[in-house]
Amino acid sequence: MHVYFSGVGGVGVGPLAEIALDLGYRVSGSDPAISQQTATLKNRGVVICQNQGGHDMAKLHELNPIDWFVYTSALPPDNGELLFARQNGIRASKRHELLNHVIRQQRLKLIAVAGTHGKTTTSAMLAWLLGGLGEPVSYSVGTALSFGPSGRYQPGSRFFVYECDEYDRNFLQFKPDLSVITSLDYDHPDSYAKPEDYRQAFRDFLNQSAIGLMWQSDAEYLGVPPEAGHIKIYPEASGQLDGISLAGPHNRRNAFLAVAAAERLLEGVRREKIVKLINNFPGTARRFEKLADNLYSDYAHHPKEIAATLQLAAELSDKIAVVYQPHQNLRQHAVAGTYGGCFEPARTIYWLPTYLSREDPSLKVLSPAELTDGLDERHRIILSVLDDRLWQNIQKARRAGCLVVAMSAGSLDGWLRQKLVEDTET
Repeated sequence: MHVYFSGVGGVGVGPLAEIALDLGYRVSGSDPAISQQTATLKNRGVVICQNQGGHDMAKLHELNPIDWFVYTSALPPDNGELLFARQNGIRASKRHELLNHVIRQQRLKLIAVAGTHGKTTTSAMLAWLLGGLGEPVSYSVGTALSFGPSGRYQPGSRFFVYECDEYDRNFLQFKPDLSVITSLDYDHPDSYAKPEDYRQAFRDFLNQSAIGLMWQSDAEYLGVPPEAGHIKIYPEASGQLDGISLAGPHNRRNAFLAVAAAERLLEGVRREKIVKLINNFPGTARRFEKLADNLYSDYAHHPKEIAATLQLAAELSDKIAVVYQPHQNLRQHAVAGTYGGCFEPARTIYWLPTYLSREDPSLKVLSPAELTDGLDERHRIILSVLDDRLWQNIQKARRAGCLVVAMSAGSLDGWLRQKLVEDTET
């Protein structure tokens, strides 16, 4: 079967392309940007078109016949590739249809990790645990991993670990055998107009799950009754985390849920063995990833995520500077005024313009000055852009022994990596 992936460099579609390769499918695709994911796929022989805007059809004609056209949720309905697929009778769907097909065909039990924060790390932790305990495991995780590809199908797998995101209501397309809810807070106003819409989607997701694991605070946020028979609710007690020594309270909480899930899936394996393994978890890309001495990159782009990341940083240093690139103007309208105390451990904040993605053109773009108005005056706030002056300030802070944390779901991470390469070459 020939599967063509539109948006193949994305964190949702890219891992699925790797799984298709593992299953022996012929794979091709397109993406407007060159990335680590597209480079990985090219190295595996995938033909990738750098298709700007999806309107250059010459390559699609050349690659046809195509059996299945899989596209990212971000693809506009007038995209040329999508129109080509429909006009030529090619099966076209978002990624969930192909993934459900694989799960059914390979008779896998779906282990879905969902939540506003922490689902990438927790998914990776669970894949790490199962593999380390000798269990063949298939998975899809929305980031680069140090211990394997971001998506994998392993022959002999019983379980499929899936980072099951709520954007575009993707997670409602699945019926998990086990679901893990990491941490909840209203997000994705482009998919959920009101916080109650968001909560209801997670309630629906849990109702579609055979078993659910979650923290008490999140159960209360959703209004899940304590007597819900198929949902295991863990109280917010520090004693629950005994033995888990990873840095950062949010990492320890995520690790606890991963350990709890592994215990349920692999009956008879001692908890002490699972905890020892989780304490050696190597981390994931862009989740407090060390790029260089005193320089870390993190995916945090929501006040709750920022606070959690800086709690981790504060365990390592009492001198912290933040470079923050807000993500999506629509989200900023939803969170404006809630940044409050989330930057508390930082001495200096370099605030960048918002990275724009999937925007409503009629909505005013909030400026850095508007978004930082009202932040604690104890912070030194510097409005900045991605230029040489910012890089010089970052280097100066690092040399002074300051731990610099770059927070972004946009272009900041790639810019930093390029700057480090340029410095190495000079």
